[in-house]
Amino acid sequence: MSYDAAGYPPFAVTVDLVALTVRDEALQVLLVTRGEEPFAGVRALPGGFVREGEGLLAAAERELAEETGLHAGTGAGRAHLEQLATYGEPDRDPRMRVVSVAHLALAPSLPEPRPGGDAAAAAWLVVDEALAGPLAFDHAAILRDGVERARAKLEYTSLATAFCTPEFTVSRLRRVYEIVWGTPLDPRNFHRKVTSTPGFLEDTGRTVADGPGRPAALFRAGATTTLHPPFLREG
Repeated sequence: MSYDAAGYPPFAVTVDLVALTVRDEALQVLLVTRGEEPFAGVRALPGGFVREGEGLLAAAERELAEETGLHAGTGAGRAHLEQLATYGEPDRDPRMRVVSVAHLALAPSLPEPRPGGDAAAAAWLVVDEALAGPLAFDHAAILRDGVERARAKLEYTSLATAFCTPEFTVSRLRRVYEIVWGTPLDPRNFHRKVTSTPGFLEDTGRTVADGPGRPAALFRAGATTTLHPPFLREG
């Protein structure tokens, strides 16, 4: 291992992005195919080195914009973005000692990705399929942590609305929970819970055709961010 003049080994910081969305009735993750070594031709989470003078959140926001065209925040064309965890095992990157600060991004109906940086291709993949195949570096562990963070936060926060368009029906919100958690939910119980939780949903006063029967009410995300009581997963 080489050292600099002060006696320190090479060291770098990266950001990796676990970008999740609900597409085609499945929880999907954005993956790139690496175009360069190490792990050339292997799928990986999008990410990159933090630039000189750049903060961690700014680096994650840059990667999000480059890979999806979205920006962090709320509303149309924006995504929920939060720091997930830090990964720093000495051998996680064969090039040098690299510490990655992973971020979780959630948004509804994310567009087709465009590869950037050293990526040869980019695509959405069902999470279970992504975890079944090889992923570069320690990205399988990062992806598992990101999915579990999303599933857990659906229990006690209003984060599920980040997977919805600005206006949505209760049945669409229920499908988000079912897809992310991987389990069916009782429609009546779910409707009662979400509409009786103060500040969770805000009625727009409008309706939309949502299958057979009378039109369904349209809601938007309310002001609350913490759910009392929480929506606990069975088991």
